[in-house]
Amino acid sequence: MATPQPASVHSRLEMAIALARLLDRIEASGRSVGADQYRGVVRRLSAALEDGIPGPALEAILSAHPGAAELYENRHYERSGLSRSPLERSVATEMLACQVLSRAKKA
Repeated sequence: MATPQPASVHSRLEMAIALARLLDRIEASGRSVGADQYRGVVRRLSAALEDGIPGPALEAILSAHPGAAELYENRHYERSGLSRSPLERSVATEMLACQVLSRAKKA
């Protein structure tokens, strides 16, 4: 496999950052966004994050953009679990899931 050219890496980085910013803005806006539009942004961002971005650059994007970090974590859950989430949030999420499942069993 050929090594990506610098311009190509630069273009992929710009695209990933732009999509990560867009996802953060959508999630923070409080406005209703169409499901197809949201899925499109998530699908394109997911592909951009998998598109050969060098490790340090990927880490910087994920650290700066919570929506992208959550998406990346969810896409790689089978390998790394909730490794990007703070421990307290991970534990709280797990406890909430257990409570919901318990209530569902009783219903």
